[in-house]
Amino acid sequence: MAKKTESLDNYLESHYIHRSNWLRAAVLGANDGILSTASLAIGVAAASNMRGPIILATLAGLVAGALSMAAGEYVSVSSQTDVEKADIEREKQELKDMPEIELERLAEIYEKRGLQKQTALIVAKELSKHDALGAHVRDELGINEISRAKPIQAAFASGAAFTVGGILPLFVALFLPLKNIEFSLYGFALFFLIVLGAVAAKTGGSSVKKAIIRITFWGTVAMGLTALVGYLFDVNVGQ
Repeated sequence: MAKKTESLDNYLESHYIHRSNWLRAAVLGANDGILSTASLAIGVAAASNMRGPIILATLAGLVAGALSMAAGEYVSVSSQTDVEKADIEREKQELKDMPEIELERLAEIYEKRGLQKQTALIVAKELSKHDALGAHVRDELGINEISRAKPIQAAFASGAAFTVGGILPLFVALFLPLKNIEFSLYGFALFFLIVLGAVAAKTGGSSVKKAIIRITFWGTVAMGLTALVGYLFDVNVGQ
């Protein structure tokens, strides 16, 4: 029996959907951290021949971006949480006011999923007896532990990932030769993005090749356009 339980746990752990919430926020944060700070640094580097303005712009972008990402994720996911809570409260009231109709509604859901009408009603009754609200929240509203919004988790994952991602271009701006530094920033940022895309795809169980192509293309577009802006406003900031 112990072996069966262990094998079931291993089977469940082999799926990736339970990682979706924090993985989405972390990948988005790290990707934005690398891309936005590198793009900002490239834009300033294209317009200046001094290291100071490049570092200042990169550091400012890193701090502002990390706080913005964390706050944005928190507000966005909190809004989703508010909607979920409102729907759960509404469902709770409906179960109190019209339990028979709610039971029929639950049975119809199971019937549409392939159960015989009588079997669907039996299942609905048994689940309602065990936890009526839980059954309706899960099967009628589609809210479960995996999909349920977690604002603090999303905010922390996004903000921390942005910081880690943004530090990488900052190191390039700090330590690499100033001559043609915009090309160094582009090359290293692209490398960081490819590594991130591969790791994220591997963690999420998706195609590594597709992730790398997608992240390379959009990263190049973003940094290329920012560099173009810098060259158009070619100004020696030190003068």
